[in-house]
Amino acid sequence: MPDARNVTVALLRARLADSRLPDDPARASLPADAEAWPAEVVREFGTALKPAGVLIPIIERAPHLTVLMTRRAAELKHHASQIAFPGGRMEEGDRDIRATALRETHEEIGVAPADVAVLGSLDPLPTVTGYAVTPIVGVISPQQDIEIDRSEVEVAFEVPLAFLFDEANAHQLLRTYRGHRIPTVEFHFAGHRIWGATANMVLRLRKKIHG
Repeated sequence: MPDARNVTVALLRARLADSRLPDDPARASLPADAEAWPAEVVREFGTALKPAGVLIPIIERAPHLTVLMTRRAAELKHHASQIAFPGGRMEEGDRDIRATALRETHEEIGVAPADVAVLGSLDPLPTVTGYAVTPIVGVISPQQDIEIDRSEVEVAFEVPLAFLFDEANAHQLLRTYRGHRIPTVEFHFAGHRIWGATANMVLRLRKKIHG
């Protein structure tokens, strides 16, 4: 297992080389801890969902990699003020779910698709708001200008990849959902609470890289 502090773009590219976009982006695979979820919740998440794509933006900061995240605007209908990766729902004109993630990233933080070196993707995850979210992993330059759309994003910030890949920083807890106690994970970084689908995407990326 590679030391999280020594993870490089080359290693990410190698680990993600066999990834493929989903044949059906409206279907999502449940997190590893779903075996502890109530049966009705598992059934609900196993149905067809609305497809969405996000970008996990990796930045080559010396001496280590960082991950760009956003805090969503407080006025949004879904996931207001939560920490998220840039992205959104698939639209009719999107060629595929990768195009969705890159288009939404451009709209939310001003990074054009041509400025993202895509390394691969992870399997779609379900959200409680009825989406199947496909994470696309890509690299952006540390000199990249970030211009956030204030109607969607309050702030963009970076988190060291090594912090997110350190198991000691993944806090295990129970969350109440529709009267059920469901196991979940969250990270706390510089006053930011990273939880929900975003935290699960981090765990899936960590598992993909570390095996």
